[in-house]
Amino acid sequence: MKQEVVEIIKKALENLQERWGLEGLPDIDIEIPKNESMGDFATTVAMGLTKILKKPPKKIAEEIFAELNCLIVGKPGPIESVEIAGPGFINFRLRKVFLHAKLEQLLSEEHSSVRTDIGEGRKVQVEFVSANPTGPLHVGHGRGAAVGNALCNILQAAGFEVQREFYINDAGLQVKLLGESVFARYLQLLGNDAPFPEDGYKGDYVELIAEEIIKRAGEEYLNKSFEECGEFFTNYAYKMMLTDIAKDLKDFGIVFDRWQSEKELYEKEKVESALTALQQKGYLYEKDGATWFSSTSFGDDKDRVVVKQTGDYTYFASDIAYHKDKLDRGFDTIINIWGADHHGYIPRLKSVLGAFGLPKEKFRVILIQMVALLRRGETVQMSKRAGEFVTLREVVDEVGADITKFIFLTRRADSQLEFDIEVAKEQSAENPVFYVQYAFARISSIFRQAMERGVGAGFKPARTEEDVGAIRRIAQDLALLKEDEEFSIIKKLLQYPMVFEGAAVSCEPHRITYYLQELAGMFHSYYNKHRVISDDSNLTNARLCLCKAVQIVLKEGLSMLGVSAPERM
Repeated sequence: MKQEVVEIIKKALENLQERWGLEGLPDIDIEIPKNESMGDFATTVAMGLTKILKKPPKKIAEEIFAELNCLIVGKPGPIESVEIAGPGFINFRLRKVFLHAKLEQLLSEEHSSVRTDIGEGRKVQVEFVSANPTGPLHVGHGRGAAVGNALCNILQAAGFEVQREFYINDAGLQVKLLGESVFARYLQLLGNDAPFPEDGYKGDYVELIAEEIIKRAGEEYLNKSFEECGEFFTNYAYKMMLTDIAKDLKDFGIVFDRWQSEKELYEKEKVESALTALQQKGYLYEKDGATWFSSTSFGDDKDRVVVKQTGDYTYFASDIAYHKDKLDRGFDTIINIWGADHHGYIPRLKSVLGAFGLPKEKFRVILIQMVALLRRGETVQMSKRAGEFVTLREVVDEVGADITKFIFLTRRADSQLEFDIEVAKEQSAENPVFYVQYAFARISSIFRQAMERGVGAGFKPARTEEDVGAIRRIAQDLALLKEDEEFSIIKKLLQYPMVFEGAAVSCEPHRITYYLQELAGMFHSYYNKHRVISDDSNLTNARLCLCKAVQIVLKEGLSMLGVSAPERM
């Protein structure tokens, strides 16, 4: 629908191109006015031409307006009327017959008509969660998981070849500290009054890991020092935590394509190889006994140490190797989803990718802000299991994966989020996911009622191939959809591809969440005002068609978020 309007504007600009002396045509942006009284679509193309043509935008808009009228008046097409508004906006209203035809197309083609193939098979890697395997996932990790998974779903549906990846930080001091914490608990459980590490991990899970080791090895390590058995305790502890993390994510509906170990980068000499590549490019130098990467050459605020005076690699060195490995795997675009506290790390990673030749626009970082967990407006106390925070598992067990994911996606990723557990459990309009899922379930109920009454052939809670033909047979009744609310819903449905494409291009899944809430609200209001099933069989068919279209788009949008569309609630 958007493209058909764009093509008409393009034709009008082509007619004016020679008169204006333009060498090429400008980009044509189409917007959906916030106020429906301003039209169905709007373009700011006139304002974009102001500097080039050195004319007031309203004057340019008037010239475009005249050409558009020549193209549409008395001729078939999607546009009913055009008007100029404000300083130079050009607003469009669509023909009702065109809206009915697009609604029929949506009913016939279903999901294929609401997706746009902007990816064209290009390879995208999305790295998200990547939590240190030193404890259970907290709700902040959960928000990152929901955003990452939804983004992958959207990009995949938009035609990209997507890989979901989890980076395992298993080579640093934190996993060693976990091993020390478990070793101390192991000794204590066996009666040895061993000191606990000052900065050790104190959650109940540490004791559970120690108990598992006692079941497996008994007192084998009771009289040994950590230096003697630290590798065993560290490896056992972090691998057990990683297993728990993978299970929590799977139960949250998220499965990764690849788990990349940091330790493996060292074992396969990829860290050394990456630094050698930078050395050969002339981007490493020696200073004060250390090796530095000249990251300021690529926009960083200062150069970075990659090899310490001691000869040990820095954390940054393995990050260089990891991101070079991503490039070596042939990804066209690399997307990292990090906690907001990693903001300062972005320039140095961009400098690495710049050194290896990746254009800046091919690397994106999405920052995830904190989640404030509440219960009836009061801050939730810390978890016994984790010791320092509330775990994702605890929230999902209490409110469910669907609700948790949807609420995580109700705001921009870089905006702080308040998550009230009690509101999340309510079956009311205050609960955003219930409001949307209930719209889908309500339509399924309407279809069941229609079947019981023997009306609306082809409309069933579970769609089959035969339904398409039935819909086409009764689509002639769509002209009976004349109510203002009906046209508002139809236009909202036909806007979904624009919302979907915008979410893919901007990497902002929350756009779909917003849209679904608005669509559900429109449907609930419509249902409360108008009878779908009536004595008028043709009107009943038309309204059932409208309901089916709403259901198609609701299901499509929810699937992008990784949320189910239940037929009964």
